[in-house]
Amino acid sequence: MTEVTLRRRSGFPPLPSPRPEGAPAAFHVMAKPTGAICNLDCSYCFYLEKEALYPGARFRMQEDTMEAYVRQVLESQNGPRVTIAWQGGEPTLMGLAFFRRMVETVERYRRPGQRIQHTLQTNATLLNEDWAIFLAEHGFLVGVSIDGPPDLHDRFRVDKRGKPTSNRVLAGLLALRRHDVEYNVLCTVHAGNVGEPLRVYRYLRDECGALVIQFIPIVEHRPTAADGSAVSERSVSPIAWGDFLIAVFDEWVGRDVGDVFVQTFDAILGPVLGLPAGLCVFAETCGAAVALEHNGDVYSCDHFVDPKHRLGNLHETHLVELVGSDRQRRFGRAKSDSLPRYCRECEVLSACWGECPKNRFALSPDGEEGLNYLCAGYKAFFRRVDAPLRTMADLIRAGRPASDIKRQIAEAKRNDDCPCGSRRKAKHCHQRASSSA
Repeated sequence: MTEVTLRRRSGFPPLPSPRPEGAPAAFHVMAKPTGAICNLDCSYCFYLEKEALYPGARFRMQEDTMEAYVRQVLESQNGPRVTIAWQGGEPTLMGLAFFRRMVETVERYRRPGQRIQHTLQTNATLLNEDWAIFLAEHGFLVGVSIDGPPDLHDRFRVDKRGKPTSNRVLAGLLALRRHDVEYNVLCTVHAGNVGEPLRVYRYLRDECGALVIQFIPIVEHRPTAADGSAVSERSVSPIAWGDFLIAVFDEWVGRDVGDVFVQTFDAILGPVLGLPAGLCVFAETCGAAVALEHNGDVYSCDHFVDPKHRLGNLHETHLVELVGSDRQRRFGRAKSDSLPRYCRECEVLSACWGECPKNRFALSPDGEEGLNYLCAGYKAFFRRVDAPLRTMADLIRAGRPASDIKRQIAEAKRNDDCPCGSRRKAKHCHQRASSSA
């Protein structure tokens, strides 16, 4: 009989008192009730290989693990708003009955005054009317994974038989829209769609009706003996990724600010206003977002689910202790501590902070290890958006909406001036957007 089994029989670990000194007031848990199991076989998915961590497992979260997760998250958060998040693999493989019991469990454990935000990240292929009715009833925020128009989406997002999935994704998305379920879209940017940024963005905005869009670059590190920074053929190149972000930003800032929210752009506006970055990849440190596997194992991060970064199991140790542990705090500080000198001397450091450590496998120009593979693209992007972001920040400080920048840009275009304020005839800033509109 294992130690975990004994703990399960004797009850859940209690909330430690006093609260661990290093535990953040609030933290995020990304729960994976089916582990790496998914009904799709997306060729770039980094998580499918995690199945090898649990040979012979059924990969279905048991009721006691679900209860421990819900209870420990609810009793750990100091603020009134608590997020209960589900991801995969594909979480809808658990079935509606599991999620109905989960909602009942939340209601049983939540404290007075706590406001619950249920979130679900899904490929949407299994969503139907019953799912949509349930998600609407309980106020779920649903993230739908879609990579743009069908011909781009279906390049890599296929099912287990290698068949395209876009029609099924759109059917699930339509079910959500019919029942007014709040949703956003997550678009991975890879070699198959990075060259068509405006087509991708406009499709997500206009055809999918997305008001919140998240772009994630695909970077698959495939080191060889000759090149330690080699990546797969599906990966974006640094320059192409920067060009993608710039093209979308140009369209967004001149047309959609205040109406469409692009997570990357909103996240980097925060530091310009003196606020924390809105995304962990752009924060100086990390460590306040952990991954929970189907059996209760907790890992430092969704991108670091491996034996080295296993913090423990919530059946043995309370979540707040795992997140506040010295080991997790060292993991979080390493994001800043491990930056190469090239980054520390960079003019865009305060916007970038070396992005995600998982992508830090390139060499700096002077040969130092630990440079982010996407550095060149991010540097071009941050330089390009600096002036418009500062303009938006000034508008907000003056009590005006950031969306007023659209009027300024329109006036600048009429005068053939640079939208960032220069009086010369500009061939930078928003020329790309105006020429492609």
